[in-house]
Amino acid sequence: MTRRLRRRLSHLGKNKEIVDSNSEISDGGCLHLNTIRDIDWTTLPDDTIVQLFSYLNYRDRASLSSTCQTFRLLGSSPCLWDSLDLRSHKFDIEAAESLSSRSRNLQKLRFRGADSACAIINLQARGLREISGDFCPDITDAIVSVIAARHEMLESLQLGPNACERISSDAIKAIALCCPKLRRLRLSGVREVSKDAINALAMHCGNLLEVALMESENVDEMALGNLTTVQFLSLAGTRNLKWGIASQVLSKLPKLEGLDVSRTDISLSFIRRLISWSENLKVLFVLSCPVFEAEVDNDMVYIHKGKILLTVCNDIFKEVSSLFADASESNMLPYWRSLKIREQSLDKIVLWIEWVLSHSLLRVAENNQKELDIFWVKQGTNLLLHLLQSSEEDVQERAATALATFVVIDDENATIDCQRAEAVMQNGGIQLLLDLAKSCHEGLQSEAAKAIANLSVDSKVAKTVAEIGGINILASLARSMNRLVAEEAAGGLWNLSVGEEHKGAIAEAGGIKALVDLIFKWPFCNDGVLERAAGALANLAADDKCSMEVAMAGAVHALVMLVRHCNFEGVQEQAARALANLAAHGDSNNNNAAIGQEAGAIEALVRLTYSQHEGVRHEAAGALWNLSFDDKNREAIAAAGGIVALVSLAQSCSNSSQGLQERAAGALWGLSVSEANSVAIGQEGGVASLIALARSSDADVHETAAGALWNLAFNPGNALRIVEDGGVPALVHICTKSLSKMARFMAALALAYIFDGRMDEIAAVGPSSDGDIKSVTLNVVKRISLKHIEAFVCSFSDSKTSDTVIKLSAPTALTQVAEAACIPEAGLLRCRFLFVVFLFLFNFEVSYVVISTTAMNMHIHNMQQSNSWTGH
Repeated sequence: MTRRLRRRLSHLGKNKEIVDSNSEISDGGCLHLNTIRDIDWTTLPDDTIVQLFSYLNYRDRASLSSTCQTFRLLGSSPCLWDSLDLRSHKFDIEAAESLSSRSRNLQKLRFRGADSACAIINLQARGLREISGDFCPDITDAIVSVIAARHEMLESLQLGPNACERISSDAIKAIALCCPKLRRLRLSGVREVSKDAINALAMHCGNLLEVALMESENVDEMALGNLTTVQFLSLAGTRNLKWGIASQVLSKLPKLEGLDVSRTDISLSFIRRLISWSENLKVLFVLSCPVFEAEVDNDMVYIHKGKILLTVCNDIFKEVSSLFADASESNMLPYWRSLKIREQSLDKIVLWIEWVLSHSLLRVAENNQKELDIFWVKQGTNLLLHLLQSSEEDVQERAATALATFVVIDDENATIDCQRAEAVMQNGGIQLLLDLAKSCHEGLQSEAAKAIANLSVDSKVAKTVAEIGGINILASLARSMNRLVAEEAAGGLWNLSVGEEHKGAIAEAGGIKALVDLIFKWPFCNDGVLERAAGALANLAADDKCSMEVAMAGAVHALVMLVRHCNFEGVQEQAARALANLAAHGDSNNNNAAIGQEAGAIEALVRLTYSQHEGVRHEAAGALWNLSFDDKNREAIAAAGGIVALVSLAQSCSNSSQGLQERAAGALWGLSVSEANSVAIGQEGGVASLIALARSSDADVHETAAGALWNLAFNPGNALRIVEDGGVPALVHICTKSLSKMARFMAALALAYIFDGRMDEIAAVGPSSDGDIKSVTLNVVKRISLKHIEAFVCSFSDSKTSDTVIKLSAPTALTQVAEAACIPEAGLLRCRFLFVVFLFLFNFEVSYVVISTTAMNMHIHNMQQSNSWTGH
C-alpha cells in the first residue's frame, strides 16, 4: 500500500454520475445493457447527446466524435471543450495537434508532468484563462516562459503541489510580463523568489488578487510589500524568512484579507503583531508551526474583532463560522454551501480557506507527526470530510488524497491507524468517498478509490465498504480505461479480498474478470496496476470456490505471463503468490496441472528463486512446493533445474525469514517424493541444508524439514548422509521438543527409516578398522534414537499399552495407539495408517514389515497434500 486496497446518469453538474454498462437496472435507474444496445443513438435529441459527451474524458470524446457526421458535429460543441483535464493519459505533441481544432474555446486546462507542459503549447488555445499543472518537478524556466508567452489571456496559473525546483525567478518575471490579466499565481518549491520577480508581478499584473509562494528556500520580504492589490497570500512551508521584516511589511498590505504562514518557523510574538497591526486581515493560518505551538497557551483566546486565527490548537470550524454575521452554529459551512445566493466577498474567503486547508492538511498528513493524533481525532478528520463536499474539484481531490495518507503508519507493511480509519467511517466518510468514486471526473475517481483502499485495511471499514455497495463500485472502476483509476480500484479490491467474507462478493460483482483483464490491458505498464491486480487475485485464489473462477477467467495465463516477463519485484512476488494459491487446491480442481502446462511457467518460477528480493524467493518457493504435488510438475521442476535452485535456496536462507525457510524445505519435501529426485537432492548437498533448517526454532520449519529428511532417508545413501552430517541430534530434538505434533511425528519416522537397517551395508564399506568404528558409532546413535522414538510412542498411550506394542506388536494394541495418534495437520485416516506403519518399523526386535516403495511414496505424497501452503 502506498500513500497514496453502480453508477447512474444524472443531471449535468459538479459530481455527475455515469452509466455502468455491466450492471442491471438499479435503484438509480440504470439502463439495462440490452436496452442500451437497442438504442439508435443518432436519433436522440442533440442536447441529450451533448450531455452524454460531457461524461466522457477527452480521448473518448474525440474517438466518439469520429464515428459519424452527427457525432462529429455535436462532439465539437464549444461547451464540451471549454475545460480539459489531461492528467489521466499520456499527452504528447501528437495528441495536442489532434485536439488543436477543438481547443479554440478552451478556458481551463489541467495537466501532469513536464512532458505534457511542452505539448500543451501545440494546442493553439490562446484564449486559455486557467492552467494547473500537477507533479512538475522537471518543468523549466523555458517551458513556463513559452506557456506564458502563448497564453497572454491567462488569469490563473498553478504549478504544484510537488516542488518545481527547476523554476527560478526568471520564470516568474516572464509570467508577469506576458500575462497582464493574471489574477492568481500559485507556485510550489521555487528555490528563490527575488525582489525583481515580485516587483515585476506588482508592476505588470494590476489585477493580481492571490499569490502563493510555497515551500521556497528564500523569498524577498521587503518586495512583498509592493503587492498592494493582493487579497490572499500564502507563504506556507517557506524557509529562511526574516519575520521581523516580513510581519511589518505584510501588516501594511492595504487589501490583504487572508494570510497563510503554515509550516514555517514564525513565533507567537510575530503572530500577535500581524493580528494587531493588519487593518484588513480577516484570516490567518498558522497550521503546523512548531515554534509558535511551543509558545502558545492552548487556552489562550484571541479576540480581535473581524479576525480569526486558524491553528491546530483551536476549533477551526468555530473560528470560520465567526466570519458569518448570523452565525448560530459552531459549523456554518454546510449552511453556507447550501445557499444559492452568497455574498461574493465572503464566498472568496471561504473558497480560499478550503484551498489552504486542503493543501496544508495534505502536507501535515504526509509528515505523519505522532503529536498530532489528538488533532486528527478531534477535528482533522471532520475537516477533511467537509472538504470532500467542496464545490472545487481540486479541493475534493486533495482532501481524498489526505484521507488516504493520514491513516497510513507504515507503507511497506500496509499498517494503518485504525482509530483514524474508524473515525472516518463513523462520521460518514465512506459514503462520501464512494459518492466521489461514482463521479465522472477521473481525478476524483482515482483519489477516492485510493482512500477507500487504504481505509479498507481496517476490517471494520472494509465491512462498511462492502455493506454500502463499495465492492460493486470498485469492480466497476477496475474496468476503467484510465490506468490510474483502475490501479487504485484494484488496490481497493486487493485490501477487501483479505477478508474471507468479501471474496464471494468481489466475484459476484465481476471483480475477478476485471482484475484479469487489467493484466492483459497493461502487461508492460509500471508496477502499480499489475501488482495490485495480481495481489487481489492471489487473495481470491486462496478461496476454493473463487480459485476456480480465477482460473476460468484466464488468470493462469496472465499470471504466468507476469512471472515470465515482468521485471518489477512487487509484481513478481504477487504473481508467484497467486500461482501458489491456485496450485494449492489440487484435490478440488485442475489448476495445479494447468499451471505446469503453461509454457515457461515452471522455468520462470525456478528462476525467481534466485531473485535478490526475499519476498519473490519466498513466493516462488511456495509455488514450487504446491506444484510439486502433481507428478508431471514434480519431474518438470527437476528438469528445469529446480533441485539445484531449491538446494541453493535452502543453503542461503538460514538467516532469512521463517516463512522462506519453511517454503524452501517444503519444496524439497515435495520433490523428494520421487526416488530419482531424492537421490539428486542428496548429491547436490540438500541433506546438510535441510539439517540446518531442522535446527530452526520455528515449528512450521520443523515440519517441512523433518518431512523432507523422512523422504530422503528412504534412500540408504541419504540415510547415511543424515547421520554423518549431524542430522540425528537435530531430528531427536524435533522429536522431543518441537511444539508441532506433526513435526515430532515426521522426525520419529525419519529416525525409524534411518535405523531400520537399510544403510548398514554401505556404512560398513571401507577398511575393517573404519568399519568397526562406524558400526560402534551407529549403534550408539541408534540406541539414543530408539529411546526417543519410544518416548514419542509412549506419549500417545499409557506405559502398559506402549510396552505391549513394543514387545508383542499385538494388533489390538497397535490399533489402540494409532487411534490416539490423531494429528489434525496430517489428516485422521492418513495419520493412523502411517502411525501403524511407523510402529512396525520401530519394532525391530520382534518383527520387520517390508513396505513397498510405491505404496509408501503414495502415502507420503498424500500426507504432503494436507500440508500445502496457501498465502493470503
